Amino acid sequence: MASTAKIVVLVLDGLGGLPREEGGKTELETAFTPNLDALAAKGMVGLINPVGPGITPGSGPAHLALFGYDPVRYQIGRGVLEALGIGFDLKDRDVAARANFATVDAQGLVSDRRAGRLATEKCIELCGLLRRIKLEDVELFVEPVKEHRFVVVFRGSDLSDHLTESDPQKVGLPPGEVRATRPKSARTARIVNEFVRQAHEILANHHPANAVLLRGFAQHPKLPTIPEIYGLQAAAIAVYPMYRGLAKLAGMSILATGTTVADEFATLAEHYASYDYFFIHVKGTDTAGEDGDFARKVRVIEEVDAELPTLLQLNPDVVVVTGDHSTPALLRRDTQLPTLLKLNPDVVVVTGDHSTPALLRSHSWHPVPFLLSSRWCRADAAREFGETACASGSLGTFPAVNIMGLALANALRLTKFGA
Repeated sequence: MASTAKIVVLVLDGLGGLPREEGGKTELETAFTPNLDALAAKGMVGLINPVGPGITPGSGPAHLALFGYDPVRYQIGRGVLEALGIGFDLKDRDVAARANFATVDAQGLVSDRRAGRLATEKCIELCGLLRRIKLEDVELFVEPVKEHRFVVVFRGSDLSDHLTESDPQKVGLPPGEVRATRPKSARTARIVNEFVRQAHEILANHHPANAVLLRGFAQHPKLPTIPEIYGLQAAAIAVYPMYRGLAKLAGMSILATGTTVADEFATLAEHYASYDYFFIHVKGTDTAGEDGDFARKVRVIEEVDAELPTLLQLNPDVVVVTGDHSTPALLRRDTQLPTLLKLNPDVVVVTGDHSTPALLRSHSWHPVPFLLSSRWCRADAAREFGETACASGSLGTFPAVNIMGLALANALRLTKFGA
């Protein structure tokens, strides 16, 4: 059946959460979300596993699953995503790494993996210092991303990305030595470790950013695109470079936007006629979750809910409201619920790609709330959007990679399988 229906995917990064006390509510359940609850009351709910039961996903594989890619088959290093996200012209022979400015103490142990979430202006300054590093037979690029994040690209012959990481992912541990996981990567490992050694010498007096942590070593992968697989003209609206990089790799056009949720929805409205599929990414929920700030996560969720009438007034054929992991917040109390109900959108999908509970201050393995509402779905008994309601929903718990198929089916964009 031919269809011109549109799909809008709204990802609240780190949406899933945990209650602060036994028997309490998660961040999402605490937030005042009349618009999201109205969508749940019209649809079916469930929970998704981004990669598999018990697996804590990174942002890359979690988002790939939302886009319909098998995250186990298509493993893409964070370095590539960061480099593409800032528009870096990555060559096939390059090895890229995602890097953090960090703080190490007098004993050489990591005390802050983000150097106090360094200001972007300081990151730019320090990247300029690190560009002075000279490495034998390798061209070096050090490019700022945002806050404490930057990208390091090594360009030369016979480089390999089969490397361990220097980021221990925890405080209280020393930065790790980068090691080759295959013999052909031994030379690359030596080059990377020399970069780290010189970087630490240069940064020694730049507390709190007196160290660097490298992870996600990767070379440019070959990924089939959303236009090729699904025949969709796709666009991405995201503030953070990594998510723009991932979307670009998946074949989406990257739309310029401001920094607020309202800005992102305004960008959607501006370009709505030009694309079939929109991916909108909200980062604030995840950042609050990783900072352990339960209340701030609730506020971000509420901010998104308050803006939903702007999105839904477009009456898209498919709306996907999601999070890539758990980190909820509070919403404006003046939201006009009747406005949403009058819109009667054809399909609404609400979910997340993974959880980032403020209680854990990190991504987690917990399944993520999911909602689908359309004129073709069989509504279940849910009356709100939250972890508890979704756990008893008719969709059960299923792999996130199946979301794209459900969205396409409810947009009437799929034909019958078989005779």
